[in-house]
Amino acid sequence: MVEDLKAKRYRAPKIRQKMIPKGDGKFRPLGIPTVGDKLVQKGVSKILEAIYEQDFLSCSYGYRKGVQIQDAVQELDYAIAKEGYQWVLEADIRGFFEHLDHEWVRKMLRERIADESLIQLISKWMKVGIVAEAGNEIHPEAGTPQGGIISPILANIYLHYVLDLWFEKRMKKRLQGRARLFRYADDFVVLFDHERDAQDFKIALEERLHGFGLDLAEDKTRIVELHRWKQKGEFDFLGFTFRWGKNYKGKTILRRETARKRLLKAIERFKEWCQKSRNLGNANIAAKVRSKFVGHRNYYGMKGNARQVSRYFDACKKILFRWMNRRSQKRSMNWDQFYKWIKQNKIDEIKAIKPQNDETLRELFERLSSEASRA
Repeated sequence: MVEDLKAKRYRAPKIRQKMIPKGDGKFRPLGIPTVGDKLVQKGVSKILEAIYEQDFLSCSYGYRKGVQIQDAVQELDYAIAKEGYQWVLEADIRGFFEHLDHEWVRKMLRERIADESLIQLISKWMKVGIVAEAGNEIHPEAGTPQGGIISPILANIYLHYVLDLWFEKRMKKRLQGRARLFRYADDFVVLFDHERDAQDFKIALEERLHGFGLDLAEDKTRIVELHRWKQKGEFDFLGFTFRWGKNYKGKTILRRETARKRLLKAIERFKEWCQKSRNLGNANIAAKVRSKFVGHRNYYGMKGNARQVSRYFDACKKILFRWMNRRSQKRSMNWDQFYKWIKQNKIDEIKAIKPQNDETLRELFERLSSEASRA
């Protein structure tokens, strides 16, 4: 592959498409490259990240080294609770990864990259043939396969020019009050002081996106009023629901909880896993359950969300008990035996709130990579 790349003989292999259910009756196309193609895409992604990381603005949180989803959620929480923003534009781009304009991507890349051969290599990945589940081959005229290693950085570059810079350099000057943008890949919200600013920005945003081959999903885009004292309004971002409420002392606080749809979807996925994995040995089941609980806790286990995370744990334990007792005609264990098994396997020791000193998945990956390099 290295020799082919140097000699400019490299041909991007076809991508296999897998339709992934989104939970609302719709499907998301996932592109699966070959292992070799993933290696090449990873190398190019590192080059692009080294070039563009210094350009990306602080409002961009997605797929960046050292930046996590929890950073975006906590900063958004602070902006609403402490800085007093009252209006929120909750936006969604319809089929973002399927509608990236190839010519615009190349123009954006040429702003920072002089090596035309690198740009041509990226172009090959964008227009490579896709083998659908039905067996037919698709040759897209726009978009980049969601699931490809190169796609996240291309998405960040595209929206850096289309949205981030436009918002910071141009639109904020036109608004009467303050405004803040929070973007994670193609998922973003914008905070405003005034409703009029939110409405004007939405109109301008539609025109801006349309000029780059993109459109807002009208059914998922709305302006929400977050009224602190009336405890009015709520919106979702990155799997969390933000709304004003009261704590156990009666004090008004900004609640940040697992979104209902995300919680139900996570429980449904656990149920499907139990159905497929109930014949594994008890030790393997316990290890997998611990892994799933820790993964859910690491994402959603933020301060103020213990109740929703505990609901997930409790619902999954009930599902697990039911399916473990369906492995044979004879009942495997009663509730007392089940909770004893839970305790023995340290599943009950997983707390709903992530400890501050827990190693993140990113930190774990970087540490293991460093150790492997030294070895």
